[in-house]
Amino acid sequence: MTDPDRIWNEASLRLRAEIGDGPFSSYIAPSAVRIDGGGQLILVTPTGYARDWVRKNALRRLNELWLGLDGLSRRLEVRCRAEVTSAPPASSVASAVAIQPLSGAPLSAAHEQTPMAPTVGPVTDGARAVRAAGLQERLTFDSFVEGQGNAFALAIARQTASWADGHFNPIFFCGPYGYGKTHLLNAIAWEAQRLRPDAKVVYLTAERFLSTFVKAMQDRSTAAFKESLRSADMLLLDDVQFVGGKASTQEELLSTLTALIEDGKRIVLSADRPPMALTEVEPRLRSHLAAGLTCPVEPADRALKIAVAENRLAAFARMGVVSGEASREVLEQVVDRTPGSVRELEGAVNTLAAAAGSRLSSLGVEETLTLLGSALRGGPERRITVDEIQKTVAEHFNMKQADLLSERRTRAVARPRQIAMWLCKQHTTRSYPDIGRRFGGRDHTTVLHGVRKIEELMPLDEQIARDVEALTRKLRG
Repeated sequence: MTDPDRIWNEASLRLRAEIGDGPFSSYIAPSAVRIDGGGQLILVTPTGYARDWVRKNALRRLNELWLGLDGLSRRLEVRCRAEVTSAPPASSVASAVAIQPLSGAPLSAAHEQTPMAPTVGPVTDGARAVRAAGLQERLTFDSFVEGQGNAFALAIARQTASWADGHFNPIFFCGPYGYGKTHLLNAIAWEAQRLRPDAKVVYLTAERFLSTFVKAMQDRSTAAFKESLRSADMLLLDDVQFVGGKASTQEELLSTLTALIEDGKRIVLSADRPPMALTEVEPRLRSHLAAGLTCPVEPADRALKIAVAENRLAAFARMGVVSGEASREVLEQVVDRTPGSVRELEGAVNTLAAAAGSRLSSLGVEETLTLLGSALRGGPERRITVDEIQKTVAEHFNMKQADLLSERRTRAVARPRQIAMWLCKQHTTRSYPDIGRRFGGRDHTTVLHGVRKIEELMPLDEQIARDVEALTRKLRG
C-alpha cells in the first residue's frame, strides 16, 4: 500500500482504538497529512499544543502503524499549522463537500485569517471536513442507525437539513450524552451544505463558541466575531449546557440567536437536558432555546445497540479492517458488556475490530470477552458480586441493603430492586433462580419480570437510564 489516503485512514483508525475516543478526537482527528516540497509526509495539527501532545504521546506509535502499512517505508513528522503555510495535501482528491469556515472566507484562504478556520484538509475519502469546527465525515445520515428512541429526532433532523419551510426555530435536540445528538448535528450540516452549496453553514461546539468569543474580546475583534456568526444561513451549536454560568457568553449567544431568528435564519442546538432544565442558564436565554421545537433523543434499547454494532462492523469491513461478520452471540455479548452510551459501545466495537481483524467471523464468545476485557480494562475483567451490586444500589438510592431484600413493594423500593436485579443479570453469571434467592428468596419469575421491566423503561425514562449508567460506572470503577 502506498496511497497516503488509505494509509492514514487505516493507521488513524487503529490508533483511535488504542488511545480512545477522547484523546483521538481532541488531538488526532483535527490533524491532517500533508507533503512538503521535499516529499516529506507531515502530520499537521491545528495548534502548537496539539503538536507537542502528539509528539509526546502518539507519534512513535503512529509511525509504527504507518511503517507497517506503507510500502514505501516513509515516516511522519508532526508540525502545527502555523509552521506549515504552503505544503500541498498528500492527496489530490478534490473536495466534494466544504462547510463554510466561520469567517465566511473561501476555504482555500481561510486558514490564515481566523482562529476558527478549518485546518488543512484531512486525507479521507475525498470529502474535506472542517476539522477545526468539529465536523466528522463519518457522522452523516447514511451512518445514523434509526431506532425507537431516536426516530422522531431523526425525522426532524432530515427535514431541517432539507431547508424545508417549517414553523419551528430553533430546533433543540436533548438527551443523555453519547446517544446521537452530535451525530444528528453533523449530519444536518453535511446534508444542508450539499443541498445548498452557496449557503453558509456554521457548526460549533459551545466550548468553541466560548473560547472564540473570549479571544475576540481579548483581541478587540468582537465586531468581526459577531458578523461571522450572524451572516450564517444555518447555525448549529452543540452542547449548549456548557455556556451555563458564563454571563457575557450567554448574553452574546442570546443576541446572536435573536438576530438570526429575526433574519429568518436556521438555528439547531443540542444539550444534555431540555431547555427549561438548564437551570444554570439565565432565564431569557432559556426562553429563547425553548421557543422552537424540542426533540428528545432517548437512550438506545438493546435492539438499536446491536444494530449500531452491526453497522459499525460493516463500515470496518468496507474499509478492509475486518473480514466476514461477527456472530449474533458475539454482538450480543459486546452490547451486554457495554451497558453505557452508544459512544462507549462504538469504542468497544472499535477495539474488537482492531483486535480481531480477519478473524472476526471465527471469534467465539469467550475469545471476544477476553479481547474486550484485556483491551478495555487493561487486564482481566473484575468480578462483580450480587452483594456488591445490592450495596451499590442501596447507597445510590439512599436506602438500606435490607430494603432490597424485604417484602416491601412501594415504588421507592421496588424500582431500585428491579434495577439491582437487572444489574445482577448483566454483570454476574447468576441464573434467575439464584438471583431470586439472593433477593429474599424470590421466585425466578419475579426476577425475570424485574429485568424485563428495566429493559422496557430505559428507552422511555431518562432518569432510570441515568441511574443505570451511573451505577454501572460505579460497579466498574
